[in-house]
Formats: sequence, structure tokens, C-alpha cells
Amino acid sequence: MEGYEKFKERVFNKTKLDLTLYKERQMKRRIESLITRHGLGDFDSYFKLIDTDKDSFDEFITYLTINVSEFYRNPSQWETLREDVFPAILKRNKRPKIWSAACSTGEEPYSLVMCLSEFMPLKDIKIYAVDFDDEALSKAQMGIYSEKSIKNVPKQYVDKYFEIVGKSYRIKDEIKRCVEFKKMNLLSDPYPKGFDMIICRNVMIYFTEEAKDEMYKKFYDALVNDGYFFVGSTEQIIQPQRYNFESSKTFFYYKR
Repeated sequence: MEGYEKFKERVFNKTKLDLTLYKERQMKRRIESLITRHGLGDFDSYFKLIDTDKDSFDEFITYLTINVSEFYRNPSQWETLREDVFPAILKRNKRPKIWSAACSTGEEPYSLVMCLSEFMPLKDIKIYAVDFDDEALSKAQMGIYSEKSIKNVPKQYVDKYFEIVGKSYRIKDEIKRCVEFKKMNLLSDPYPKGFDMIICRNVMIYFTEEAKDEMYKKFYDALVNDGYFFVGSTEQIIQPQRYNFESSKTFFYYKR
């Protein structure tokens, strides 16, 4: 399908989202499936659609940012977090600063709050959570989830922190208040600093090696000394010392 290079330029001018930093074959295939779904034949006509129709634009951003999330995704890693990582962090900071980067529809930062609630009162917990997708952030702030998405949540947390609404589960306001959601482009916006832990999972796999190199450096700079970086199951960092990280537990790295 013709016109992808020009399409990337026009998307960047409109959104500041740089598609050249994503793996091209994968991203182009995703967008072409959207073009076909709308009965269009090229990138030019598709850009005209998303430039003039808000629903189509929102669909494009949501599809592009690959919002696949669930509570306590990969439960064994959350056990490591609870048994090893949080106790190490809390030894040196009783009110740790934690960042959920690419938080999608909120399952991850809310999972962090519930996990931390074993160690400290909710009033002292604050998770900074960012994503590029307005629709995902809106769903996160709404906090209503399907039964399937909470399948890994420990039962005591389901009983304590969720309300049943029809066939869905709504997370209680006392958990919501612990999370600050904000829109952010991880590829171009400046990174905040001073975090005891950053969690960025199942996102980096979509970016080019060059983009990942730059992001790892920025995540490193955003951590305090001995701060932890928690990545996804398919995102182990090869030679973490290249970025001055040291390997801790599997999928966990720390800054020295």
C-alpha cells in the first residue's frame, strides 16, 4: 500500500507521535488493517478520514498504542515485587515515588496500589501513571473492568477494593485517589525524575532498537540511586550494563 512515508509525516505534524520510532513492518501492518476496515485503499485517504472524524482518530490512537492490559499481569512477577522489591525499596524510603509508564487503562497502577497497601496506608501511596491515549486514560480514571481482567487479583482485594456493577467491577475511590493519571508521549516528552521504581511493561517491544536505547537511558536518569526498573516478560534487557543498570531478579533491574 502506497504513501506510508508521507502518512508518517502528517501523523507527526498532527499528534507529535513519531511512527519512525516504531518497528515499521509491524506498525504498517496494523495501520493497513484499519485502512481496510474502513473500506479505503491508501494512506492518503485514511489520513483525511482521521484528520476530520474524531471517532476515527480516537480509534486510530487506541489501536496504535496497543492497549492490552490486565490486573496482576504475570502473577509470579508481582510475587517478586511483593516479597523482594517493595521491602528493599521501603527500607530506604517509607513513602516511595513510583511511576507506571504506558499505564494503558489503569490495571497496572491500580495493581501497584493494592500490592503496596500490604506495606503502608493508602493515604501515603501515590502512583504517577502516564499514557499517550486519551481514551485509555479516560477508562483508567473511570475504573470499571470486566470479570476477565481481574482474574489474577487476589480474592481479598476483589472483596475489599471492588464494587460489582452489573456484570462489571468498579474499583473503589480509595484506590483511585492513590493514582495520578497524565497524558505523556514517552518518545518525545521530558521524563520526570526522582523515582524509587519505574514500571514499563509490554511496550518497548514495539519500538526500534534506537528508540529503546534512548528510552532506557532516560528511564535510568529518572530513577534515584538503587531505584528499580520493572519490565515485561518479553523485554529482558540484553547487557543491561550498557545502560548502567544491574540485573536484580528476572525482569527487574536497578540503578547503581
